[in-house]
Amino acid sequence: MLENIRLSFKGIWSHKMRSFLTMLGIIIGIAAIIAIVSTIKGTNEQIKENLIGAGDNTVEISLYQGDWTYEMGYEGIPTGVPVINSQVLDEIKDIENVVGASLYLSRQEFEVYHLNTSISGGYVLGVDNSYFDTCNYIIKRGRGFCEKDFSEYRKVALLDKDSAEALFQGEDPLGKTIEIKRQPYVVVGIVAKAKEFEPTINSIDDYYTYSQDASGKIYVPDCTWPVIYQYDEPQNVVIEVESTDDMTNAGKKTADILNGYLSTTDETLKYKAEDLLKQAQDIQELSKSTNSMLIWIAGISLIVGGIGVMNIMLVSVTERTQEIGLKKAIGAKKSNILGQFLTEAAVLTSMGGIMGVIVGIILAEVISRLSEMPVAISIPAAIAAVVFSMAIGIIFGVFPSYKAAALDPIEALRHE
Repeated sequence: MLENIRLSFKGIWSHKMRSFLTMLGIIIGIAAIIAIVSTIKGTNEQIKENLIGAGDNTVEISLYQGDWTYEMGYEGIPTGVPVINSQVLDEIKDIENVVGASLYLSRQEFEVYHLNTSISGGYVLGVDNSYFDTCNYIIKRGRGFCEKDFSEYRKVALLDKDSAEALFQGEDPLGKTIEIKRQPYVVVGIVAKAKEFEPTINSIDDYYTYSQDASGKIYVPDCTWPVIYQYDEPQNVVIEVESTDDMTNAGKKTADILNGYLSTTDETLKYKAEDLLKQAQDIQELSKSTNSMLIWIAGISLIVGGIGVMNIMLVSVTERTQEIGLKKAIGAKKSNILGQFLTEAAVLTSMGGIMGVIVGIILAEVISRLSEMPVAISIPAAIAAVVFSMAIGIIFGVFPSYKAAALDPIEALRHE
């Protein structure tokens, strides 16, 4: 085998231009496939990151009525929906791959003021004392909530960047008072995600898919929620998981636990996880057929390249007829001749495959820089491409190799 490989390289090197032109179809095909796969993978990762956020790995589980989150009325918590206590929360934390879990309440609120300035459509969240750790928030300024804020029912609030800008318009909000439905709350801090993330917006569709509420969020201790809204409401759960791929499964298990405690007669009331990973996968599926077609089109050039390999190998058999006859005359078997030519075809296409991978990676980077599209090089795809190119060499080299092995040694020696 090693001798066959050595002879293959010697033959390729002695006909450098012809060998390169033979490999060109393989190089173009592999390069096109690598570039397409890298662009597809990069785009899919961007979709997932835009929907889920960079390294956030949190899933929100809320009470739904049918296909919509439950809308609170003046009647308070629906019958048969119990309060989520610490025992249930501990059960959720024991789910495999769940790192942490917290409770929160949420409402879109239009009655938030600082003096004569208000925000329209911002969200007020009543959170427990572990919410910010679970959701990977950090305190940018001031302080976070402390135990006394909860035990003494203090009316204090934390703002994010958007709500602080909307309410205070550049002024320092720390120590200032805001009103939430006419209830005064003192701003004690500004919070932000530990990893600031901005989705990539390339079109109006991206804007509506990824854009968040610009009015921001206001956080208050959940124990003071009844002060604002006068009655309790169904709680939401947010869980943090180890990796993005764990989100769907952990979210579903959390919803199953919460639904196990429901005793309502309204079958439309169910806890559901906000499955952002599923949303990302749905968007990726929309372009799957187009992407597959592009790969098949690129694969056609590999077939053309394979035909080129067969043609050159047939020429090589004709050129080396006397050499084949001499080898067979001194005892070479059909299997030896067959192996030699198959090896040469496999080496030729494998070299084309390797060069194609390199060209494909360069092409993907060029596409990324010119079009500002993300790319992610797929190592398995690169390895598969080289193996596939080798297989093409073997498949299309079988006929020329068999033809060489079947030559009559006497006729071969007499050939001119």
